[in-house]
Amino acid sequence: MAERTGDIFGDGPVALPRGGPLYLQLKRWIEAAIERGAIRPGDALPSERDLAQRADVSRVTVRKAMQQLVREGVLVQRHGSGTFVAPETRRVEQSLSQLTSFTEDMARRGMAVRAEWLDRGLYPPSPEETVILGLGSGERVARIARLRLTGDTPLAIERASLAAGILADPEAVGDSLYSHLERSGARPVRALQRIRAAHIAEADALLLQVPAGSAGLHIERISYLATGRVIEFTRSIYRGDTYDFVAELRLGDASNGTGQP
Repeated sequence: MAERTGDIFGDGPVALPRGGPLYLQLKRWIEAAIERGAIRPGDALPSERDLAQRADVSRVTVRKAMQQLVREGVLVQRHGSGTFVAPETRRVEQSLSQLTSFTEDMARRGMAVRAEWLDRGLYPPSPEETVILGLGSGERVARIARLRLTGDTPLAIERASLAAGILADPEAVGDSLYSHLERSGARPVRALQRIRAAHIAEADALLLQVPAGSAGLHIERISYLATGRVIEFTRSIYRGDTYDFVAELRLGDASNGTGQP
């Protein structure tokens, strides 16, 4: 089945917006074509040669403009197929005020999600896992790693570590880790979560279907039982173009100075 190519050129001559280097002018012209609907998500762009001839620029200029748009996530390149307008992605909002699993959070939004298993098994712990999970000498760690998707769109990679005494059989985990832990009375009741901006490394970018170096969110979560014991250490990478984290802020107590700007 042939890929659809939108009518990026129209009927008249190509008139690049003035100002700045030629590749930036061409970049803005392509962006404008997308904004006005001349080419839509999933449409194939003309070849470098066609763009260069019609816009009266060099193929080097075309290549540089396209590379910039690929880095920004506006275009995607498929080896052997060409360059396409990136598919539209639905942004997801997640509250930072509730401790929920990914599956539960998406279900509340009416979004069907699925997981592709990347790894699950029992391993010797790393020094970081030993310290955070409070493991004793000779204890092993259970690791589960999943690619989270909605439809065909990858959203995040989750890599969780738990003491093997808590999760003796990682293969038994189904769609939701927290639901599995709840059945054994080991579901966490609170967590500390740290979020920072990060460039997505090449291996993770391939899984998330974004260019290497794209903006992402790196999240570390340490979860606790009611007793205060650490139950879970999870490191995740989220696509920056699909996820928004939302927190409700309240005015602090002015008597102790926290309410002052």
